[in-house]
Amino acid sequence: MEREIPTAQFERPLFASLAELGDRFRAGHLDDLNREPVLGHGGRALRFAAQTPELLADGFHYEERIAEHGVIATREGNPHDLFNAWVWLRHTSLKRAMNSRQVADIARVGRKQRTRGQCALTHFDEAGAVVWIAGADLLAAWDAHDWQVLFGAHGEAWGTRIAVTVIGHALFEYALVHDAMPVARALAVVVDRQEIEGRSSNVASIPHWSEAEHSLSAKIASGELLADPQELRPLPLAGIPGWHAGAHSAEFYTTEPCFRPLRSGRRYPPPSTFVAATRPPLVSASA
Repeated sequence: MEREIPTAQFERPLFASLAELGDRFRAGHLDDLNREPVLGHGGRALRFAAQTPELLADGFHYEERIAEHGVIATREGNPHDLFNAWVWLRHTSLKRAMNSRQVADIARVGRKQRTRGQCALTHFDEAGAVVWIAGADLLAAWDAHDWQVLFGAHGEAWGTRIAVTVIGHALFEYALVHDAMPVARALAVVVDRQEIEGRSSNVASIPHWSEAEHSLSAKIASGELLADPQELRPLPLAGIPGWHAGAHSAEFYTTEPCFRPLRSGRRYPPPSTFVAATRPPLVSASA
């Protein structure tokens, strides 16, 4: 049964990266999805195809089918698969890099085993976000799971010194089905503050950053990033100022179950770094 995505969803900060696709692809018909060109490895054109028993009878693994035949199996009317298709359309280079890594590991260890890298790739593919950050104080608070400092004391930094690009399609599905803000599994990327100020909206979202995403994609494809799930930091999206009605309360960060303390002995690796070749024009705070 097809389920149309309500227009109101795209007014929520979480859906900012997909907002411009909303009018064209809300209903999720495959013909509509395939109107947008998506290129896979070597410039191969990819297409979204209905996931039918006949399609699955080809014996290919989901990731192999994409890499070798350019076919992305998609359950029509299924929100999870629809959001996956939208992320392919919006963040193609990242999805392409993850697919190439998955296929390489399948070739190396077979279909019945999973490497640490495959687990990291799946976590990011399903629940990933990129957090663009300028400031050691913000990173220190995040690394310590000091949510009151990261989201409360540093609330004014969101949109000027820290912003997020949501990648994981399961995050969108969870928010749609449960009407709640999920916890993302995030990569931290240090960038110049001016880049964040010039690209971020007033709800601390950078919907899409082509140059930076291509840089991250190269690091993912090479195995420099997402080699292990432990690289990923949890980010409770409800804490971002403006993303949840309760985020103005200090108690919110101590009582809601998504704000978990740092596990004893847990340490995060240094963040990645990206230096832009050009600077964007500044946008107004109300953009």
